[in-house]
Amino acid sequence: MIVKTIFSGFGGQGVMMMGISLANSGMNKGFHVTYLPAYGAEMRGGTANCTVAIADEEIASPVASEPNYLVVLNSPSLFTFQNKVITEGTIFLNSSIIKDSPHRHDVKVIRVPCADIAQELGNIKVVNVIMMGAFIKVSGIVSPEIYLNSLESIMGSRKKSLAEINRKAFTAGFDYLKSQ
Repeated sequence: MIVKTIFSGFGGQGVMMMGISLANSGMNKGFHVTYLPAYGAEMRGGTANCTVAIADEEIASPVASEPNYLVVLNSPSLFTFQNKVITEGTIFLNSSIIKDSPHRHDVKVIRVPCADIAQELGNIKVVNVIMMGAFIKVSGIVSPEIYLNSLESIMGSRKKSLAEINRKAFTAGFDYLKSQ
């Protein structure tokens, strides 16, 4: 088993944290993992993406040339990466800001209004965690508890105050798909 995912969006949207937290979760479950970040020179507003591969055996290359999943937080990322996804793969869209649809009809599309949900929670910075809730629900790569424990570990003790809002955000994304 090998599962490849590309996360993409603007810098500052938490794209790298999505990849790091998934990679860490995979390691905590005992999988082999690769994480490959790519971003422009800008800290915020530029493009950012990363690839994560999780497998039960050694991974030959960190490049996710044919990912099973694509998670996009902005429209440019959709158009840049949609053709890389395997047939019958899944594309996750932040439908709060992405109004376009993929031109492909051989993939599953999951729309999650992450920014709208984040506004309801009172913290726009949790868009990425909301999307990860939906992603973990659909992919089943790791359990919600493994993911949340990994996220809290990454955030460290100086950011323990974020644990509660991150748990709420993750749950909101996870539960959003139940209502669809």
